[in-house]
Amino acid sequence: LKPAAHALFKKLKDEELELLVQAVESRGACESGCVWVPRGEQRGGPKQALPPQVLLCRLYRWPDLRQPHELKHLCYCAGGRAGCGDAAALCCNPHHFSRLAAPGECCPQPRAARWGRLRALAGVGMHGPAPHPLLSPRDPTAPLLEDTSLSRSTIKDGCWCKLAYWEHRTRVGRLYAVHEASVNVFCELPRGSGFCLGQLPAAHRSRAVRRARGKIGRGLLLSREPGGVWAYNRSEHPIFVSSPTLGPPGARGLPVLKVLPGYSAKVFDYERVGGAGGRRLPGEGPCDPHSVRISFAKGWGPCYSRQFITSCPCWLEVLLNRPR
Repeated sequence: LKPAAHALFKKLKDEELELLVQAVESRGACESGCVWVPRGEQRGGPKQALPPQVLLCRLYRWPDLRQPHELKHLCYCAGGRAGCGDAAALCCNPHHFSRLAAPGECCPQPRAARWGRLRALAGVGMHGPAPHPLLSPRDPTAPLLEDTSLSRSTIKDGCWCKLAYWEHRTRVGRLYAVHEASVNVFCELPRGSGFCLGQLPAAHRSRAVRRARGKIGRGLLLSREPGGVWAYNRSEHPIFVSSPTLGPPGARGLPVLKVLPGYSAKVFDYERVGGAGGRRLPGEGPCDPHSVRISFAKGWGPCYSRQFITSCPCWLEVLLNRPR
């Protein structure tokens, strides 16, 4: 890849090379501008058939990347807003792209968890009789997350969503209203703007919460785009996402999607929400059909020891305003 990349670098202007250096050295932590390549010069060299964005993403981010359709423009990339087929030039900044997480795949279930669930379904469990996992009694300490649902009076200020940050079963801080098309959610950064979780006070934090908070890092980017809401994992650890539009219609529970670092997923589809009415999730109470739940670093559900998101140390509730 290096000879092809060197051939591509020769075609870039000095200011574009400087932008590329900034993006690569900061690993995307600092926002950088688009690095433009004329569409007529999309080959890095005579023996290289890779488009320039794939070439640089393979070189600096994902060595196993193969095709352009595995990539998604991030919301702040002008190349994505201009439309891939209309612009005279395309952006090849590797940190203006994410990889696409498979939308229909739940987290892989560990072998031990599958064995435990088979025993539970048989009614024997590991230490005697066990209830059916989908009919288990509600955790009495788990909150009914109704107090954070958006009402008509709370959405008149024009925000498209509000964010609630939780540590286990306790909500920390107030709701954070989002008015811009995108918002960064992070723990502590020397630079950046958005929802800074490190500024939210808490009287007591367990060791598990402190460990999980240490893994949030650059967190995630939430963006409202045509048709739905996307989440881009900017941290160095996975995030886990669940919403009423991720799973098949009529499913009893909500699937949990694992989004790896550097990947994006469409976490809410406005066109599919029409058939997703409010329902009660086993063990967690009512589910707002216009909400998304995101856990940092820790998964939950039948694939994990944590059955409910309220067992996760640090998680985010995204309360969406219904589009008009």
